[in-house]
Amino acid sequence: MDKIALTRKIIVYAVYVLFISSIQVSFPQYMAFRGQTGDLMFVFVVLTSYLFGFGDGAIVAVFMGLLRDFFAAPSVTGIAGEATTSVGIGVFVLFMASVLGSSFFTRRMHRNVSFAFLSVLAATLVYKVSGHLIIWIWTSLFSSRPYTLSMSNIILDSILPQLLVNLIATVPCILILKFAGPYRKGINPALIDEKGNEKSSWLTI
Repeated sequence: MDKIALTRKIIVYAVYVLFISSIQVSFPQYMAFRGQTGDLMFVFVVLTSYLFGFGDGAIVAVFMGLLRDFFAAPSVTGIAGEATTSVGIGVFVLFMASVLGSSFFTRRMHRNVSFAFLSVLAATLVYKVSGHLIIWIWTSLFSSRPYTLSMSNIILDSILPQLLVNLIATVPCILILKFAGPYRKGINPALIDEKGNEKSSWLTI
């Protein structure tokens, strides 16, 4: 990659990391449905990893995760019952999103854009189910307060609304990555030959 392309890549990613993080923490009420907010940071990391590879996704995940922890770190109920602000959860969650996004049938589906929607849905489902399991285990072991959410509450008021708002958020994220993203023509040159000499059908939308 020449210096001009590398500079363009760094600037574009820096702008989007700051812009999307700012939108996420400044206007969450405009992206909410049934109490769940569209997670633009999460969606952007998954799509970056899926379309452009793990390296790009991991770097974006770390910087976005740091901003996520700084501006909107979740609170965790400690063993003594006190609520404390978590540190590092944002980086961890987004890094794992980059791992999943970069490995979600990327070669088999040739990083097809239409299949990117399924990668976001799958990553969101894993994230929400894992989150509820972790909270349930933590509450059961270390909290004096019971875990009050029923299965219907989890599915209807948490998982399904989050899937919907994240799916909606996928549309603008895909558009900016493919048409105003870090690479010209929306293609990471390093991934063109990832299946050897076989022609890559994912080069066109």
